[in-house]
Amino acid sequence: MKREEAQEPGRADAGQAANEATGGADREPVPLAPDSLTWKYFGDLRGLLLISRVGTLQNMHPGVAAGVTQHSDLFKNPWNRLLRSIPPILGVIYDGAAAPGTGRTVRDFHRNIKGTDAHGRAYHALNPDIYYWAHATFFEGQIALQEFFGEPLTEEAKERLYRESMQWYALYGLTMQPVPPDYASFKQYWDRMLDEVLENTSITQWYFHPVDEHLPAPYPWLRGPLWLLLSPVVSRGSRWLAIGTLPPRLRDRLDLQWSAGDERRLRLLGTVVRTLWRAVPAPWGYMPRARKAFHRIARQKRSERSDASHGNDPKLRWG
Repeated sequence: MKREEAQEPGRADAGQAANEATGGADREPVPLAPDSLTWKYFGDLRGLLLISRVGTLQNMHPGVAAGVTQHSDLFKNPWNRLLRSIPPILGVIYDGAAAPGTGRTVRDFHRNIKGTDAHGRAYHALNPDIYYWAHATFFEGQIALQEFFGEPLTEEAKERLYRESMQWYALYGLTMQPVPPDYASFKQYWDRMLDEVLENTSITQWYFHPVDEHLPAPYPWLRGPLWLLLSPVVSRGSRWLAIGTLPPRLRDRLDLQWSAGDERRLRLLGTVVRTLWRAVPAPWGYMPRARKAFHRIARQKRSERSDASHGNDPKLRWG
């Protein structure tokens, strides 16, 4: 089984495709535009339905699992850890001109996460292969979300979304060396990772075979009777969704049971969510940081229209 060797991050010349997608290796990374597919899909609130799936895919990587086990409070309060990790990642997409700074901040969170994994191998969270794997799960998660609970994407849309993911990854300021040049290459990379790298780590064993079903409330205001009612539903429901939406080969590797009845219920849930979601007014179907970004863009457009209607358009004033 092939494994990555730990290495410190560095800058390397990106390939031609990566240069085209990111604006060039020698330029400041360009934030994603509000009309990008990534803006449309990544901040979708329905993504919370797949949060455990993404976490499972990430933590099946032995390097990621080691870092999380040794340097986070996942086992003390897993839901708080998962939920508080979302806003900074959203910021790399939705923070506009500030997105490159947000990306560097997120990257720097990982500078001191290093050690030895369960196999005795050195790892570093900023190892390009480890860091890119986490990013790859976020990209692929957008496709999976639309497949299970939205409108499945065309191959053309997937290719466009992938090229945007390259631009997004460049905002972290790391080497583009591990980044596949196009979506077809990414699918090969994805299959290789699933077949050769991912494994049943201590985190996946803990998550899918819990000793205690009752987990702490993610936030203090949720403590008490409300969380006592919600906790079993959240814990078992998210685990069921993770099992059902994982690639079947990983489900088999983890020895997780999934029946034909489970599959029917998952497809029914997908139909219900997909149907009801059409009635959710935009941008209320987005996570808070994404929603704020859409409101910001709307205000900017209103201001520009107002300036133009009153003859205050800078282009009119300055030629």
